[in-house]
Amino acid sequence: MSDSTLALQSAALLRSSSPEVSALLGFDGFVDTICDAVETRHSATTYTRIATLQAFGERIAAAAGKSTNVEIVPTLLKLGGNGPIMANALSALGVGVTYCGMTGLAAPHEVFTEFSTRAKLLPICDPAFTDAYEFDDGKLIVGKHATVAQVTWENILQNVGKGEFEKSWSEARFVGIVNWTMLPFMTALWDEMLAQLPQDGEPKTVFFDLADPEKRSREDIYQALETIAEFQKHHEVILGLNEKEALQVAETLDIATPLGDVLTLETAPELAAAIRARLGVGVVVIHPTRFAAAANADDAASVPGPWIANPLISTGAGDHFNAGFCLGQLLGGNLAQSLQIGVGTSGFYVRSAQSPSKTGLAGFLEEL
Repeated sequence: MSDSTLALQSAALLRSSSPEVSALLGFDGFVDTICDAVETRHSATTYTRIATLQAFGERIAAAAGKSTNVEIVPTLLKLGGNGPIMANALSALGVGVTYCGMTGLAAPHEVFTEFSTRAKLLPICDPAFTDAYEFDDGKLIVGKHATVAQVTWENILQNVGKGEFEKSWSEARFVGIVNWTMLPFMTALWDEMLAQLPQDGEPKTVFFDLADPEKRSREDIYQALETIAEFQKHHEVILGLNEKEALQVAETLDIATPLGDVLTLETAPELAAAIRARLGVGVVVIHPTRFAAAANADDAASVPGPWIANPLISTGAGDHFNAGFCLGQLLGGNLAQSLQIGVGTSGFYVRSAQSPSKTGLAGFLEEL
């Protein structure tokens, strides 16, 4: 199948299907400040940004034993966190969303105000804060995470209430649980969800995203993966990974493959299939920058993405991919169609810094 045929088929799926789905997502929440690092200041209002993360790192390293001053210019204040960004993207695509997380306990923080008009918020605590320094070859995320330790089962019971949370869980056909790495009590929270919430009835689609577990121990990662696999006993689990995460998960699971440390359109489906088989979950999806791949029990696929060299924004691209891929699965799309909707959602977002509507996304795919 040609790329253009797949894009048109995926657009047709979006136009012909309605996402009549109740979704529950959680549990993080950040206030993101997108920033430039200044290379040269020309005037009070103009400057040249440091173009690459490598150049920024070299500048910092050169200051060892001395000192340096780096000017940071905020360019955008926005809602952040894997959960809110993915939930916001799903709500823009027409999914009915309830979001339980770090959105502001007394009242939503201003960056969540517009989101709160399209989604029901169940606040656990106040948000944390992130500065995202964006470069042409990557980004540096600097976090101030004082409130992440407040995301616990006990605080959900106290601030949301078991009845309200259980109602949202029971009504949801789709559940998205993301940013395990930054939330230190997430595995314990998953255990409580399995034990305390009803797991019978129609199986849900439950999506997990570890979110760059490099700073967590091998034992922690393994335990988290085992707990994710427990959800498959009752539901259809989708595990989402970027390239770096996929390679680390493979190492944690002792998956010995000759794939190397750079994935391709051909090798990524093999790795997705190997991880899926090892964990016994429903779907594993891997989304490197330029393409995406996925595997379920019956099939594996990969599709190229509409990559651009100079995106308007890159923070949140992976979360938009996840939203699009999961929507494709919820609409009954096959793996290739779901991957195409995923890369289309992220492609639209990085070009416009806006989450697409379902109609807007269909039009974007048709233009491809």
